[in-house]
Amino acid sequence: MLDSSELENAKSMSIIVTKGTLDWAYPPFILGTTAAAMDVKVSMFFTFYGLPLLLKDLDLKLSTLGNPAMKMPMMGMHMAMPNFMPIIPGVDRLASNMMKNLMKKKGVASIEDLREAAVDSDVRMIACQMTLDLFELKTEDMIDGIELGGAATYMETALKSDINLFI
Repeated sequence: MLDSSELENAKSMSIIVTKGTLDWAYPPFILGTTAAAMDVKVSMFFTFYGLPLLLKDLDLKLSTLGNPAMKMPMMGMHMAMPNFMPIIPGVDRLASNMMKNLMKKKGVASIEDLREAAVDSDVRMIACQMTLDLFELKTEDMIDGIELGGAATYMETALKSDINLFI
């Protein structure tokens, strides 16, 4: 049980990062780096498909499948991706390149830049050991400065956090 003195003026946030597509990579890194800039102690726990966001070499893609809200500004309109499009080979890569170009044009930081900002801001980044083992990933393929941990490591942090997010 937490002592009430531990919660006074506490500023901490834990984030479980479970998704690794281009669009799902942004929320945890934007929220984490913003919170860190506001003097919030941030811990990010990367598990399952979120774990590859810690790989040194990223090749992030969008998934157009099951994303009816995905509308891209084109030709002065917002064009929705028709439901049948994801079955066509190369559509995910095309949509990913379009999104990356749009982000670059609009000055949106890359995931690599946001991840570097998280490291520079002392955001605690924990790679799920079970997921590393499950997907046969190696720590030497990951960025420097990460920790290894499991559910208990996350729970120790989450129980003391003011804000807990599952993304």
